Amino acid sequence: MSSVSCRIYEIFLSLQGESTTQGYPTVFVRLSGCPLRCVWCDTAYAFSGGRRMEVVEILTTVASHRVSRVTVTGGEPLAQKSCGKLLSSLCDAGYEVSLETSGGMDIAAVDQRVQVVMDLKAPGSGEVAGNRMSNIHWLSESDQIKFVIADRADYEWSCKQLSDYQLVDRCGLLYSPVWGELAPEQLAAWILEDRLPVRMQLQLHKLLWGDVPGT
Repeated sequence: MSSVSCRIYEIFLSLQGESTTQGYPTVFVRLSGCPLRCVWCDTAYAFSGGRRMEVVEILTTVASHRVSRVTVTGGEPLAQKSCGKLLSSLCDAGYEVSLETSGGMDIAAVDQRVQVVMDLKAPGSGEVAGNRMSNIHWLSESDQIKFVIADRADYEWSCKQLSDYQLVDRCGLLYSPVWGELAPEQLAAWILEDRLPVRMQLQLHKLLWGDVPGT
């Protein structure tokens, strides 16, 4: 394990801001780098920089925070080949592990003990062509797909994906408005009007602390 390392931008303790574990104290392990450039990205600061840490050092840092949940995020964590080893090592250490991934990288080899929270990029992101739709096959009931919605066109596109790929029967579904662009009450109205079987979520960390890195 000591020879395996990842480039880490930051490791910090916060409340989980999204997904079905929203609100729980969670250690975030943010890996540097991302091949995508979503126009609304809120972690562009992690596209570069950070420092290389061996997996054993990462585990030691995570343990110092004394909580049971860990989220591996980015950037795009799967852009680093060693991310898979990190995920498995965290699971072996007894943590409840989730992975936040853009949906543009292959998730087939991700440890099945990891809860995958995968984006499907709507047209408003500027990266819809980067979606790897074959990833849907690898999702289980405990995993989640997240749609970040900027406008009505994004919303309608997302609804088409629900139908085309029968996503309601596949995994959990999360709808989020782009922070500062789409009014949450508007997205809520659309979801209610169409009776969508999805979970609408707001980014709890931004409601609490604003758009501040490392929170």
